[in-house]
Amino acid sequence: MLTLDDFDYHLPPDRIAQFPLAERTASRLLVLNNGHLLDSSVIELPDQLAPGDLLVMNDTRVLHARLFGQKNTGGQVEVLVERPLGGNQALAQVRASKPPKPGSRLHLEDAFEVEVLGREGEFYRLGFPGDAVELIERYGRLPLPPYIEHPATAADEERYQTVFSRDKGSVAAPTAGLHFDAGLLAQLASRGVQVAPVTLHVGAGTFQPVRAHDLAQHRMHREHYALPESTVAAIAACRARGGRVVAVGTTTLRTLETAALGGELLAGAGESELFVTPGFKFQVVDLLMTNFHLPRSTLLMLVSAFGGVEEIRTAYRHAIDADYRFFSYGDAMLIHRQYAV
Repeated sequence: MLTLDDFDYHLPPDRIAQFPLAERTASRLLVLNNGHLLDSSVIELPDQLAPGDLLVMNDTRVLHARLFGQKNTGGQVEVLVERPLGGNQALAQVRASKPPKPGSRLHLEDAFEVEVLGREGEFYRLGFPGDAVELIERYGRLPLPPYIEHPATAADEERYQTVFSRDKGSVAAPTAGLHFDAGLLAQLASRGVQVAPVTLHVGAGTFQPVRAHDLAQHRMHREHYALPESTVAAIAACRARGGRVVAVGTTTLRTLETAALGGELLAGAGESELFVTPGFKFQVVDLLMTNFHLPRSTLLMLVSAFGGVEEIRTAYRHAIDADYRFFSYGDAMLIHRQYAV
């Protein structure tokens, strides 16, 4: 039985990309196909795909979800919005020297106050004095991941969003999508590769470590997703013409596989708590484009389930030895789904 230790590896700190490359498509691309590795590049992605294939991309947009301020007592607080709840409420992580109590107020960014309405697990329900998303976007800061050590800059405002981001709601970028620009999308279209959207709003829980040694004891955070009827139709048409479904990012894969858990891919909106570990039976996705993931993370478990545990271990060792760049601003993999023989 696999445990948390099976998904650990040593990553030299200098492999963690702190800044994006000058061009989105300049990143390297490590292709894993049934145990075989190929060093390629993102700009060559069209050569790895075939006419009739379908790329499915997450069109979520990152909120300015990090806000700093003070409690009424004067103590410093940091708020990281987990998800807007509609209207004037949101769930958030709150870092403070002492946990804030229900009914207390937090003064944020010298601009407005929120009321602590209550605790929900590790998160707090906060009441805003107006539309929560509007206030977050106006006064908040871009929430770069904890392993990126510089404050968000004007360059990050552009590069930590995908060029096709549309629907505000995430606190982290779907990073596989960061490698695409208008030129690459045009090349893919000219090759006969189609594109379809999904939406999954990435929550702050994506950076939470797995603490349970026994993976069966881990519980995923919930994330809102929406799968359009047009995308379901595009996937059906792709299947009919013999094409392959390529998920751009683990968030896209989780959306599609969540929507197919009942045995049929169904359009609609819902909540995903899908925890993909080796042995999971994939129903929709044939190829996965994804960045390199943190040790002992649910995302590393997901790609191991998709491409094979030993195959992913070998690929990560190769990537480290070959100086690939890791995590959000790093390089990417294109993983062919490993089918049982």
